[in-house]
Amino acid sequence: MPRKTSVDAMREALRAELQRDERVVVIGEDVKVGVFGGTRWLHREFGDERVINTPISELAVAGAGVGAAATGIRPVIDLMFGTFLYLAFDQIANQAGAMRYMFGGQTKLPLVLMTVSGSGISAGHHHSQPVHPMFMNMPLIKVVLPSTPYDVKGLLISAIRDDNPVLFLSPITLGSQRGEVPDEAYTIPLAEAAIRREGGDVTICTAGAMTLRCLEVARTMAREGIECEVIDLRTLKPWDEACVLRSVRKTGRFVAVDESFPVCGAASEWAATVAEKAFPHLRAPVQRVSNLDVPLPYSPVLEKAAVPTTERILDALRRCMQAESA
Repeated sequence: MPRKTSVDAMREALRAELQRDERVVVIGEDVKVGVFGGTRWLHREFGDERVINTPISELAVAGAGVGAAATGIRPVIDLMFGTFLYLAFDQIANQAGAMRYMFGGQTKLPLVLMTVSGSGISAGHHHSQPVHPMFMNMPLIKVVLPSTPYDVKGLLISAIRDDNPVLFLSPITLGSQRGEVPDEAYTIPLAEAAIRREGGDVTICTAGAMTLRCLEVARTMAREGIECEVIDLRTLKPWDEACVLRSVRKTGRFVAVDESFPVCGAASEWAATVAEKAFPHLRAPVQRVSNLDVPLPYSPVLEKAAVPTTERILDALRRCMQAESA
């Protein structure tokens, strides 16, 4: 199987869907150029009516996407950085997520909002914030956060074919990551987690770029005789609760690792669900590892310290292994 980057996988997914369905269009700022590479060269093949550059107005671009989706087009909106979603917030929260429900199911909203997300390139707070928990809190909006090139392609195709708004976040540090990706089109079901490493001692729940960090930590713990089960959710809403609960019932211990702020973050949701639905199986208190509650620094050293570090994840796992519930 050929090895490709996450950017290549994204471009292949977009190209496949543009070829398959004439209703699919790509809209956004500099999509003809493809600033991050995912939309690069598509304009040459599909032209101005299918790959459309827009003015620098995220609210207007999102609004155009909502209107297009409501009238039968299947737009993919590229807003570049995840934090730019804040500028489009009204259209996403008040229109995209609510319209199908308010219209009693008489219309569909097949809209994909595509951005890069997270820290790792020292781009500062205005370009590095983890935005996914805010959108997880919105009814009827699906949130996808892949961790491999294979998942980028399969999940993006699934998102484009979905009849609901989907926020597709690509970890910015994984753009050049290589992995096996088939040439042909394929789908990965939304809301289906992947068990990246099996283990019987403690469950780690994570997603996106943190998946690679948790796998690194799991290898370290294995040298200490502790086998971690690492679950990559892939879709954050709806998330594969059943997979996580099955693992916790097996291991009796749970650590949630997420690159988002601690208050009302994704890790908080996972931890609360495990505490609520798997409490009798827990042998130790659940642990959360999140960003520090500070704006994301520009300094590479400070930025690295502000997100879940290898050391903090290891500390959480060791606390979990040493503690036994009363």
